[in-house]
Amino acid sequence: MPDEEGHPRPDEMDLRTVLHALADPLRFAVIAQFLREPEDTPHTCAYFRLPVSKSTTSHHFKAMREAGLLRMVDHGNSRSATLRARELDARFPGLLDLVRAEGPAAE
Repeated sequence: MPDEEGHPRPDEMDLRTVLHALADPLRFAVIAQFLREPEDTPHTCAYFRLPVSKSTTSHHFKAMREAGLLRMVDHGNSRSATLRARELDARFPGLLDLVRAEGPAAE
C-alpha cells in the first residue's frame, strides 16, 4: 500500500506501470534529466520547464510518483522531486541504464 504521499514501496512497484509512465516523451525526458544529475538531487517541477500547462505538469509528476519513479517532498509552498534510483535499480536492475543510454526523448 502506498504511503500517505502516494509513493509505492519498492515491492509494490509494477513494471507495467513504470513502463507506462516512461512511455510518455516528457516524462522520459524528466527521468533522463535526473539521471544526468548527481544522485538524490532534488528539483521542483518548474525546473524542467515542460512545454505544457502547470496542471499538465502536475499530472505528469503525479504519474511518475505513483509509478514509483520519483519521491515528492512537500515544502509548504512548493514540492521537490528526487529520482528513486537505488530503489528502482534494486527492483528493476538495468532499467535506468537503458533510460540513460537512450537519452532524453523530448528536449
